Amino acid sequence: LCPQGQLLAKSWSSLFERQAGAALRGPIYSFNGRNVLTDPLWPRRLAWHGSTPRGGQARRRDCQGWRSSGPGEGLAAPLGEGRLLAGQRHNCSEA
Repeated sequence: LCPQGQLLAKSWSSLFERQAGAALRGPIYSFNGRNVLTDPLWPRRLAWHGSTPRGGQARRRDCQGWRSSGPGEGLAAPLGEGRLLAGQRHNCSEA
């Protein structure tokens, strides 16, 4: 469940095994209560994860342990696609 009480997925594994194009079941809220999928503060709507499609660590693709906003790369997935470990490379300086 999400902090607001909505069901996000039926199981932990279903978050990662969905087919392309599958949508999440409910809104996703940031720590300050904003709906990430609709709030203009979140224009990119990416889940930054730095993981391989099987869930392992993608070396050198995690913006130096999420401490750097420099020229490196991190892996992220668009939230609306339902495949959270789909690895698309993004520059660490992206918001």
